[in-house]
Parts: sequence; structure tokens; C-alpha cells
Amino acid sequence: MLLELSSNSKSAKIIAINEIPRTLSGKIVELAVRETIHEREVKNKASLAIPEVLEPFKNLKELQE
Repeated sequence: MLLELSSNSKSAKIIAINEIPRTLSGKIVELAVRETIHEREVKNKASLAIPEVLEPFKNLKELQE
């Protein structure tokens, strides 16, 4: 049995959000969130069900510490 998580599975911070960004087919869009957090262009905004859901991820004070 695996008793330890890999470094990829450990979150540095956990932040509560109101809504999880999803594609039109309902899949979670982690890459779009990462790009938004790092102030990079999100190339697949047309595939998002509600593109405005990414806005709260811009300039998160919790990530600037």
C-alpha cells in the first residue's frame, strides 16, 4: 500500500473558491486555472462553459505571500 504522496500530489496551499472552472462537457480545466494564476494567456477560453469563472484566480492575495 502506498503510504506517502508524490510531490505532484501535495498542494502547497488550499484556497476556497465559489465555482470550479469547467469545459462545455463538464471537465475540470486545471490548465486554464494555472495559466490564469501565472498571468498567462488562456488559449482555450472558447471551450469553457463560463469563462468568467477564471476571474477570481487573478491576483489571489493568498498566492502572493
